[in-house]
Amino acid sequence: MMRIDAHQHFWQLAARAGSWPPPSLAVIHRDFAPADLAPLLAAHGIVGTVLVQSLPSAADTDYLLALAEKHSFIRAVVGWTELLAPGAPANIARLASQAKLKGLRPMLQDIEDDAWIADPALAPALNAMAEHGLRLDALVLPRHLPALLQCARDYPALPIVIDHAAKPPIADAAFGAWREDMAQLAALPNVHCKLSGLVTEARPGWNVDDLQPYVRHVLDVFGPRRVIWGSDWPVVDLAGGYAAWLAASEALLAHLDQQDRDAIFGLNALRFYDIDEETP
Repeated sequence: MMRIDAHQHFWQLAARAGSWPPPSLAVIHRDFAPADLAPLLAAHGIVGTVLVQSLPSAADTDYLLALAEKHSFIRAVVGWTELLAPGAPANIARLASQAKLKGLRPMLQDIEDDAWIADPALAPALNAMAEHGLRLDALVLPRHLPALLQCARDYPALPIVIDHAAKPPIADAAFGAWREDMAQLAALPNVHCKLSGLVTEARPGWNVDDLQPYVRHVLDVFGPRRVIWGSDWPVVDLAGGYAAWLAASEALLAHLDQQDRDAIFGLNALRFYDIDEETP
């Protein structure tokens, strides 16, 4: 099995100017660098990662790309650019020229307008992303799913992945509109879903049974070839840590055959992000 962690972060607090995480989240209120993650990857047989932005800034994206040049285990970078800027298509073309830049992520959960991603004014940027072979990572909450559905329908050539399964209300053991909205998105072949970030949506002291109904629904509607595993490290340290989430994921996927597990734990990420299978 070639395992890829398709969702992890690095950050430097000094560069974040008071942005998340706040000091109250003491476990993750510090710098996180490749040297912190490398032992975890080695311990769990993970050969590569997708490094995802966590600040809406061009400087942060440049920082991540510089790290990717230095560390071969970083197989892909999902960065950020202002998609509504007049120069967005040119910025996207410039970023796409970087070999490891594979996608962009507007931080939709932090944008006041829940329907922002369906704004027709985004057409130049989203068309440029599709033209240059980039993917859209959708950092959304359940309330953003109707607009994301419209976006996915409007841009069928743009591959989209829903981060953290859209953060369903696991702590409340509820579904709301999430279940049907995810099913509608899954009906579109350009939409994938990340199996990541679920434990931080669960109640403290979560167990596999708390997560199982949500994972089952994601698998039912997307199928095992459009589900991509990620750790959401270091955020996952708020809810048990890397090893606990990986063990839970293995238990949640144990009913699948080996080919499907291999797909979710690595091969789907390679295909979605167009990552060379050869280990650097």
